[in-house]
Amino acid sequence: MYAIVTQISMWAIPLLISYVLVYALYKKVPVYESFISGAKGGFGTAIKIMPHLVGMMVAITVFRESGAMAMFLNVLKPVLVILHFPPEIVPLALMRPITGSGSLAITTDLIANHGPDSFIGRLASTIQGSTDTTLYVLTVYFGAVGIRNTKYALKVGLLSDLIGVIASFLVVLLVFG
Repeated sequence: MYAIVTQISMWAIPLLISYVLVYALYKKVPVYESFISGAKGGFGTAIKIMPHLVGMMVAITVFRESGAMAMFLNVLKPVLVILHFPPEIVPLALMRPITGSGSLAITTDLIANHGPDSFIGRLASTIQGSTDTTLYVLTVYFGAVGIRNTKYALKVGLLSDLIGVIASFLVVLLVFG
């Protein structure tokens, strides 16, 4: 099973990119011009989202540096031990809906400390790839286009992140033991 997962992961992105390029050429889409046009549109979006991005980064730093994260972990630790869920993963599960770069830093630290082939390293990598930056998307992108009522999107996004963490745990447990 491990060899199959390794081969799939090694070839998935190159095959997907190749498929898109071949399909675009088949449909006679000017690939390079389309890419340049999209890149130009990205600059305007970047300018619109900058204030929202700065606000989100300040909030994340305050949460982490205030000690709130450590207090939350202490409360959860007994439940995590019963569920056999590694407590080291909780900061990643909490930060992933908030920030991609912050969660990537946590994932990098977990892999450096526990190894890429450890249960924690595999679980961290799977969570990183199976969840999204929900609060980031809501504040930055919804804010950039002026959407104010994000109540349902927030509930669905956070529920999806929770399901992603649980599914990641179960898949890593089943595939890698």
